[in-house]
Amino acid sequence: MKKYDVIVIGTGAGNIVTDAALDSGLKVAQIEKDKFGGTCLTKGCIPTKVMVTAADVIRNSEEVHKIGIQSQKMKIDWDVLSKRVWQKIDESKEIVEEYKKEKNLDVYQGRAFFVRDKVLKVEYNEGGVSEEITAEIIVLAAGARSRRISLEGMEETSYLTSEDIFGKAWPLKPYKSLIIIGAGAIGTEFAHAFSSFGTKVSVVQFEDRLLPKMDRDISKYLGERFADFGIDVYYNQISKKISQKDGEKILSIEDKLTGEIWELKAEEILVAAGVIPNTDLLELSNTSIQRNAQGWIRTNEFLETSVEGVYAIGDINGHGQLRHKANYEADILVHNLFPAALPPGQVAEGIKPERRFARFEYIPSVTYTYPQVSSIGLSEEEARKQGMEKGWDIRVGYHHYSSTAKGYAMGFEPGDKEDGFIKVIIDAKSKYILGVHIIGAEAGILLQPYASLLGSGRIEHLVYEKDIASEETKKARAMEYSRYLDPHKVTSITEAMTAHPALTELVMWTQYFVPMK
Repeated sequence: MKKYDVIVIGTGAGNIVTDAALDSGLKVAQIEKDKFGGTCLTKGCIPTKVMVTAADVIRNSEEVHKIGIQSQKMKIDWDVLSKRVWQKIDESKEIVEEYKKEKNLDVYQGRAFFVRDKVLKVEYNEGGVSEEITAEIIVLAAGARSRRISLEGMEETSYLTSEDIFGKAWPLKPYKSLIIIGAGAIGTEFAHAFSSFGTKVSVVQFEDRLLPKMDRDISKYLGERFADFGIDVYYNQISKKISQKDGEKILSIEDKLTGEIWELKAEEILVAAGVIPNTDLLELSNTSIQRNAQGWIRTNEFLETSVEGVYAIGDINGHGQLRHKANYEADILVHNLFPAALPPGQVAEGIKPERRFARFEYIPSVTYTYPQVSSIGLSEEEARKQGMEKGWDIRVGYHHYSSTAKGYAMGFEPGDKEDGFIKVIIDAKSKYILGVHIIGAEAGILLQPYASLLGSGRIEHLVYEKDIASEETKKARAMEYSRYLDPHKVTSITEAMTAHPALTELVMWTQYFVPMK
């Protein structure tokens, strides 16, 4: 059996932990079965943002006449866009080569699986299986993958997922027509991008609205804007059967409310029906690592699992499938396990005890549709439901872009269909902010002040998964435990979440004190 100080499975946010362990002089094993860099870099948020940023420019050009600019109809240069998408994805090759040069690091390219608690083997991508390996610290950052739904006819006709599009199925040109099953963040972003590129897009949604996890006012407004752009959305639909005829794919759908059967036709079908954790690949049944009913690994506020010394971060622990949330968790592990590796200014001086814990109530999220959508905290519906139990006096405030001077300068007029808004939900008794939701131009940037505010000041210790506790965690829970992040100090920046990828990273990532080039 080969022994390491640290084993990290996954090379997305897991690389933050790997780097810190190496900087601390420890012997590390790094395991990755796919491309290095994680979902975000290779098949998720970054390549999609390359696409939607180009799409944003096209949509914006259709509206600039309002501020006195005449513009010709824009179209996408697919070759240039493709080159930019794959240039970013292919950075994964550079990442693995750089890690292979590290002296204290063994890089395993293959699927990690548990033999028993804290003992693993690796099924190499090129064939064969490694010897048993173990470590005092094991970090599970193995991510999630697209949920593949079962449809009648799949034996003869296939569909795509986002992994396929950013893999061997990348199209040679924009589709003439596209059916997208699912209207969460992934589905709506692809709908925006391809419709802007000239594709006729139809969205099939099981729920009664787009972005069902968002505030209803946001979903309603985005649905109206999708209709303006010619995107057909079919709500309350069950996808039943897939087939192919005369070069087109056919999807049969059934209305949940009426039972009516429809047939939609398109060049291609994309399924964006959420994600599932990669826990099955780890063979956790050979261990005492517990999962919840949905299959996500159970973790407490210190990211500990039910096996001491094993931690889980990122998509695989079910606390939100967002890269910046995973980065936040990785930073917590670095702070707690490898404090010597922290850069200057990233240690919260004078905070006793200094062990960091996670809080998941205020995770910022951005969906890069047109218009953009951003959110943090509770929706109005959630706030009113919880407020009945907690005695909150719920108040809701709205402010439209057109109500500001800059908004007017950008061409937004009261009553215009393009006039987005911010919605703030508070408890009038305590004056506490419960939720913030924005839809409109640069919503991701506009959300950051709230993300920073809600992540600073006195951060109370909240227990997650009470039955999961190392001895150190038991001691922490037994005492008065909170952390104060002085908003005047750089620590309030280093510990705040910022949506990824967003331009807010330009100002928030100064925590790393990168020298001027």
